[in-house]
Amino acid sequence: MTMRSAAIVALGLAVTLAITSCAGSPDTAGDMSGMDHGSTSATANDADVMFAAMMIDHHAQAVEMSDLVLEKEDVDPRVTELAEQIKAAQQPEIELLQGWLEDWNAEPDGMAGMGHGDGMMTEGDMKALEEASGTDASRLFLEQMIEHHEGAVDMAQTEVDNGRDADAIALAEEIIEAQTAEIEAMRSLLQEG
Repeated sequence: MTMRSAAIVALGLAVTLAITSCAGSPDTAGDMSGMDHGSTSATANDADVMFAAMMIDHHAQAVEMSDLVLEKEDVDPRVTELAEQIKAAQQPEIELLQGWLEDWNAEPDGMAGMGHGDGMMTEGDMKALEEASGTDASRLFLEQMIEHHEGAVDMAQTEVDNGRDADAIALAEEIIEAQTAEIEAMRSLLQEG
């Protein structure tokens, strides 16, 4: 199991604790099975839960952007490879987090409070990417995904700064590292043309 996979599993446990913990003091520890839903856990705080919920929607748009570019036949193969890499990394996390939310009978509104400033693309941005072709599609995907990744890095940094759960913080740190590296790779591709 990779460190990222372990962190994802641990994040699931943290969010499970946050949603299913007892209604008593946040410092209370112990067996949390069979407790009421909706209170704060001993290890996860609201920042941890918000981070998880918002990352589902953020990742979903990254996968959608990747799908749009992967449907095109005339895109730079290096951009196609990057889109496949992004989708392969983020789709399993989405499915895992959605499964947990379903198991917990919780439907947090991850998009609440998230806007273009969080790196999310507008409908117009998505339409432009869908309609672009060739080198324009490659360039637009890279420009948009850089902005998208920068938003994810900012969200992850907020988790590092404000989260309590060690595993959620570790995942946020991994996102910062991985997506910062991808940002640099995308900037290099843009410079190379």
